[in-house]
Parts: sequence; C-alpha cells; structure tokens
Amino acid sequence: MSRLVFLAFQAGLLTTMLNALGAVPVLFMKRISQRTLDIGLGFASGVMIAASFTSLIIPGIELGGILPVLVGIAFGTITISLADKVIPHMHAIIGAEGPSTGRLKAIWLFVIAVTLHNMPEGLAVGVGFGSGRLSEAMALAIAIGLQNIPEGMSIGFSTISIEGTPRWKAFLISFLSGLVELPLSILGAALVSLVKPIIPYAMGFAGGAMMFVVSDEMIPETHRMGHERLASYGLVIGLIVMLTLDVLLG
Repeated sequence: MSRLVFLAFQAGLLTTMLNALGAVPVLFMKRISQRTLDIGLGFASGVMIAASFTSLIIPGIELGGILPVLVGIAFGTITISLADKVIPHMHAIIGAEGPSTGRLKAIWLFVIAVTLHNMPEGLAVGVGFGSGRLSEAMALAIAIGLQNIPEGMSIGFSTISIEGTPRWKAFLISFLSGLVELPLSILGAALVSLVKPIIPYAMGFAGGAMMFVVSDEMIPETHRMGHERLASYGLVIGLIVMLTLDVLLG
C-alpha cells in the first residue's frame, strides 16, 4: 500500500468514526429538535460547498487546467443524478425516490439514500490524497469529518422516525452508512495514484458530485420545515470553518 493510499485510508477511517460519533446521542435520546438537525445539516452543506472548491476544483485546475475539471464536474453531476433516478431510495422528509419497489422496507430505502449521499464524500477524500496535495487533502478530510458529526446525528434520529426503529439499530445504520466512505477513500487514492493524468478529472468529478448532493438533497431537506434562515446561518458557518481550515493547513 503506497503512502498516499495509506494516508487516504487513515482519513477515511477518521471521517467514518466521526460519523459514528455524531450518531452516539441516538443511544441515549429519543429525539432532537428538527431545528437543531437543520442547522447541523446547513453547516455540513457549507463545509461541502467550500471543500468542493478549495480542496478539489481549484487545485484540480492548477494541476491540469480548467477543461479536465469541467469535464469531471459534469460527469460527477450526471453520475449522482442517474444513481438518484435508477436506484430506489427514500429520504426522511422528501420521501421515496427512484423506481418504485415493494420488496424493500422503508428503512432499507433510507439506508440506500444515505449511502448514496456518503459515496462522493469518501471518493473526494481519496482523490484529495491521491493527488499528492496533502495540505488541501488534510483540510478536506478534517472538514468532511466535522460535517459528518451533524450528518451522523441527523441520520440516526431520522432513522428512529421510520417504522419505530430501535435506538441501537438506528445507531448501527448511521455507522454502516458512513462506513462506505472508507473503501471509497482507498479506491479514489489508488486510482489517481496509479493513473496520474486522471487527477484533474477525478478532482472535478468528486467536487461536482458533492455539490450536486448539497443542492439536490441537503439544502432542500433543511428548508422544508420552516428553518431555512437558521439553516442558512449554519451553511455560512460551515463555509467559514472550511475556509479557515484551508488557510491554516495550507
């Protein structure tokens, strides 16, 4: 295992563990206010938007020019959009999306939705380290780990609301849904380490995928229960945190 892949493995492990940390309150509390969850998801959205540019898109342009990054952004967006359409899944507030199916219980549709959401994050961490730009990659990993805390909390409490899921099961689902970030971190780093010409494409792909998730899922989720202003404050704070990390670690 190369040094860059090993670093990506460590970063993926960090983001996975912080996702699990966010889900811990589920084991001791039945619910948390929707307002708090929306602020937390707003924060996560701000982190992901800033990270897409400071740690992926802009470094990708510096490495390979704007065209490969734009191509990557387009393919990242299309890939996540197609996955959203062809894979049956369910969001806590939006409800069921993708092809209808009577074979999967609501809880598993929700698990699929969360896993789809976490995949671009894991890939982004791996691509960041595989590119060799370690300061940006470290800032990206820390930022995604931090935003995984409110995400893990949101996933856990949202799972409890579906079919009266027990607390232990809600925690386990939140943990397992974040676990997908670990292998994708390794895969992303391995691919760009072995095939260096794809680095700017991969960085654009990961950035585009993350921005699509934020715009298509996270922000709409935070604006459906009347907390859009507070969620927007959370988004701005997330932006500030990510930009600060980028400067301090850069």
